Amino acid sequence: MTLIRSAVLTNFAEVARSVGLDSYRLLADLGLPQRCLLDSDLKVPIDAVRELLERAAQRSGIEAFGLLMAETRQLSNLGMVGLLVREQPTVRLALEALLRHVKKLNEALFLTMEESGDIVVLREELIVGHAGSVRQSTELAVGVAFRILRSLLGPNWTPRRVCFAHDAPANRSVHERVFGHNVEFGHNFNGIVCTRSDLAMPNPNADAGMARYASEMLEATEPREAAPACVEVRESIVRLLGIGQCTIALVAQHMGVDRRTIHRRLEDEGQTFSTLLDEVRRELAQRYIEGTGRTLSEVASLLGFSEPSSFSRWYRKQFHSTASAVRAKSSRRPAVRVSRP
Repeated sequence: MTLIRSAVLTNFAEVARSVGLDSYRLLADLGLPQRCLLDSDLKVPIDAVRELLERAAQRSGIEAFGLLMAETRQLSNLGMVGLLVREQPTVRLALEALLRHVKKLNEALFLTMEESGDIVVLREELIVGHAGSVRQSTELAVGVAFRILRSLLGPNWTPRRVCFAHDAPANRSVHERVFGHNVEFGHNFNGIVCTRSDLAMPNPNADAGMARYASEMLEATEPREAAPACVEVRESIVRLLGIGQCTIALVAQHMGVDRRTIHRRLEDEGQTFSTLLDEVRRELAQRYIEGTGRTLSEVASLLGFSEPSSFSRWYRKQFHSTASAVRAKSSRRPAVRVSRP
């Protein structure tokens, strides 16, 4: 079971109340303690949080519920990680600090920074270990990342694009209020597109002493033992599938070891590379097929299959059905009625 800090639920009660929901009843329905809205360091199951946000959106009829939670987030909500980010001398160093320590905030969140020419992409993916929509959690995570960038670059800064893999909402007013008009849906990734010049911007308020203090405090809380191999391999799989390819050779290169080392470390933990790869692919396959308008060929590519036929054989083996049949069944489900905030 993946646990995350309950700080992820900052502003949940306020947003729920504003749209007519009883936050404590929603928590009770999913077995979450009321204290998680008061104690930001309480550890709670990520899948329960995921389902909490999805139910809140469905019951309120507000498709942008997660984004409403992100709209007022501050760096201070990230605790010591937020302090470290705030005190970096440049935006690039601030983002690199965030990427190094993001697992302290949310173990299910994968953040990567990719650069090509003058373009920089801050890419986000959630792997929660269970099937089900992550629309609200995704918009919350991207919204928080946007708020971090804007706190560093100024209130008038806008990115080149904000991209979401899921389909567009019926009403984009909240998205455009938060991000501006350059929000796009149906992409092959979730994240924020900006420029190298944005990352080069200095932070005139940076305090090197406070940055050292935050770094020392974070290091003091680091586990003494190395992370299990399965955790490192899973992270590499998510990052490499994000660019549409993933093999054990590429993962080994990404981790700076050889294939035999990965096999040996996973075997010691009772795991295999193929098992971990299938686990991640299963979760993403269900998400892509049931929740987006991508073609099956596009889904195959995103999951690292070189041919749609290879994906079809794998899907039938994993789910005992065909991807086209599952998609057809999903498309026949009645649409959720949503209000327009």
